[in-house]
Amino acid sequence: MSIRIDDALGVHTRALGLHMKRTEILAANLANEDTPGFKARDLDFAAEMGRNASSSGLSTQARLQYRVPAQSAQDGNTVELSVEQAAFAKSTSDYQTSLTFLNMKFRGLKQAIEGR
Repeated sequence: MSIRIDDALGVHTRALGLHMKRTEILAANLANEDTPGFKARDLDFAAEMGRNASSSGLSTQARLQYRVPAQSAQDGNTVELSVEQAAFAKSTSDYQTSLTFLNMKFRGLKQAIEGR
């Protein structure tokens, strides 16, 4: 009996890739905190997972959204340090959680292969 690896791992591989992409976007926001005119961006994780659920792989083009700041900066920059840091911390935590789920899936597959 053959096992399709995508079926065995479930949505966790797509979630991991999307968490990684979101973390990169948030890191870019943080890096451009002092760049005049920079517009902070993010992606809606749940919407992207729903959009990718029907496809066989992770979409290479995530739909990015611009953040609306609570207080506008005079130079046009929309990065709010505390908001970006909180989002980055949550994103890295979610990434670690996805890694943990994948690790558990691999461990289960290994045990099934070994007959335990």
